[in-house]
Amino acid sequence: MTSVRRVLIANRGEIAVRVVRACRKLGIGSVVATSTVDRGGMAARLADRAVCVGPGPATESYLKTDAVLSAAVGAGCDAVHPGYGFLSENPEFAAACVAQGLTFIGPRPEAVAQAGDKARARELARSAGIPVLSGSPVLESAADAVRAAGELGYPVLLKAAAGGGGRGMSVIETEAELRDRWPSAKAEAQSAFGDGRLYVERFIRNARHIEVQVLGDKHGSVLHLGERDCTLQRRHQKVVEEAPAPNLPEEIRQDIRGSGVRFAEALGLDSAGTVEFIYDADTRDYAFLEFNARIQVEHPVTELVTGVDLVAEQIRVAAGERLKLAQDDIRLVGHAIEVRITTEDPARGFLPRPGTVAEWRAPDGEGIRVDSHCETGYVVTPFYDSLLAKIIAHGPDRDAAADRMVAALGALRVTGVPTTAEFARAALDHPDFRAATVTTDWIATRGLPDYLEKSA
Repeated sequence: MTSVRRVLIANRGEIAVRVVRACRKLGIGSVVATSTVDRGGMAARLADRAVCVGPGPATESYLKTDAVLSAAVGAGCDAVHPGYGFLSENPEFAAACVAQGLTFIGPRPEAVAQAGDKARARELARSAGIPVLSGSPVLESAADAVRAAGELGYPVLLKAAAGGGGRGMSVIETEAELRDRWPSAKAEAQSAFGDGRLYVERFIRNARHIEVQVLGDKHGSVLHLGERDCTLQRRHQKVVEEAPAPNLPEEIRQDIRGSGVRFAEALGLDSAGTVEFIYDADTRDYAFLEFNARIQVEHPVTELVTGVDLVAEQIRVAAGERLKLAQDDIRLVGHAIEVRITTEDPARGFLPRPGTVAEWRAPDGEGIRVDSHCETGYVVTPFYDSLLAKIIAHGPDRDAAADRMVAALGALRVTGVPTTAEFARAALDHPDFRAATVTTDWIATRGLPDYLEKSA
């Protein structure tokens, strides 16, 4: 690790804690950029140093490129790790890091830009011979969208070309709904991503969300670390993730993994990334969705089944090291499931609820890992997302991992704010989940109504 000696972590919460620990493992220094709200948080205390980059609102702190770069240079850092969210997939930020002589711990700026533009990413996938879901090019007007949707057939997904992480998309059932939704969708995309371009894509009813973890270095090597299933979602936001994907035909599994590697090679990937696919449970076809040029929230399930520290590998390849692993070295052992614990109230439409955590007691035991920045007295503010922790369970098989997760969620103790723990526990105990027959709309059409009826 000669070319990276001190890393600025341009993020907060559990991912900042995770990166601090990876730096410590590698024997390199860590500096956390914090807002005024997070100065006393766990990440700031664990790092070698913390530097305040602005007040609570992310637009005045974590999203301010100049402030983050000044913190990195002022603290004597030679690299920046952006985590996920915030500036992690901003190609201008990646380029600004490079211009300052800082190592950006992520794909090169050109790759970030190409992957972040959904239209360009779809074309790259096509050129690599990867199935791509039927859809339109970027559209100029509502009238163009109506024509494209008519050719595809309703329902369709209206998507932001620069969107990601499930944001900036809507299921559209009719022409009238598409015309009505177009202006607000364009405005929302412009506000969220600084890019108002939209396109439509065929919507699959009985869909599963499968993604492939890929890793590349600066010397041309690319490999995959298996796939994850992220099907259990609410409003296109992941709730539960697992590895490997259950109930997937072996031929499809191998094809999807191979497609993930081909996309990464076509992109010239020199870091960690995730290639996301949609799988039609009815036809057993799959298609490319998007590429995430960053570490994923759900990376721990891959770490537990492969034994590979993905964050440490990110840092190593950013420093110019060659991958020490070959594809044949990757062996998936057992099964892992991750649940996101957020301060949202399922009984009230998953309404986020800021407040103070009066008591925090994380579960432990065989096969249980908890990635969190939470502790007793932690203040949940309205400035950031509501993620408190990720609980990950690993077992020799899927049933064992699910049983351990259900027990862990039962042992979790959080008071002072509502959480999604009991909802997740009910979902994992549901026969549909145990049979691996859930689809991306399961929570909306089956899981949530079942839970609310039982908890009433």
